[in-house]
Amino acid sequence: MGSLHFIGGEKGGVGKSFTARLLTQYFIDHQLPVAGFDTDESHSTFSRFYRDFTTSIQIDDFDSLDHIIEFAEANSNHQIIVDLAAQTFKPLKKWFQDSDVEDIFRSIGYSIYLWHVMDDGADSLFLLEKLMATYPQSELKLVVVLNQGRGKDFAHFEQSPVYQKAIQRGAAFLPLQELQSGLARKIDFNNASFWNAANNENMTLAERRRTRVWLDKHYAQIKACLTPAQPADAYATRSPLQQPDFDAIEVGTNEHYV
Repeated sequence: MGSLHFIGGEKGGVGKSFTARLLTQYFIDHQLPVAGFDTDESHSTFSRFYRDFTTSIQIDDFDSLDHIIEFAEANSNHQIIVDLAAQTFKPLKKWFQDSDVEDIFRSIGYSIYLWHVMDDGADSLFLLEKLMATYPQSELKLVVVLNQGRGKDFAHFEQSPVYQKAIQRGAAFLPLQELQSGLARKIDFNNASFWNAANNENMTLAERRRTRVWLDKHYAQIKACLTPAQPADAYATRSPLQQPDFDAIEVGTNEHYV
């Protein structure tokens, strides 16, 4: 069964493409067929790192967006990732409504995930509330990514009514730990996928190992986010920043990062 993942957040610089790259590598390493669509015409960051898996599309062109539907119809078991550029909320909403996108993907056996990547600012919180109000359907699975590389203090979010609404919606929360800054810059300047960073000899042994540890930590969280949501009351006392027991996770167990 396929799944469609919209990686958004509406703001620029919150880590949407970074999250799309991480999710892409997760599917690749778990030997699941994956395809990506990049809507950022100005930077094409997603395409730059995973060019063999991505296609550029125009968010304000229905014919271009329809390529996602056409691909899904022809590939029923793929994991499709759409990296949304900043300020794409309105055209995406119009495409969803005018094309009955949710029903189309339901009819071909696809699940839809809405990923909201946020920093610790008020704008990200308000935009999450707007997202939930626009797409209230529980069938649209919500994943909230708390990017700790773009903010260290999510206490205001945890104490907000928006957080409670997300819990009641059955949202999954993914605390995205910051990748060591020197390593992140080196990956960026080398246009390296996370596979390359974990295997390429241009990286030092320590850097390759650090990448593998970081990936494996987040793979455990991604797996939990993709698991069917528990009833809302099961989240009642759970902080989105509550980390899994990383010491109990056996890292470096993936023999191949393909």
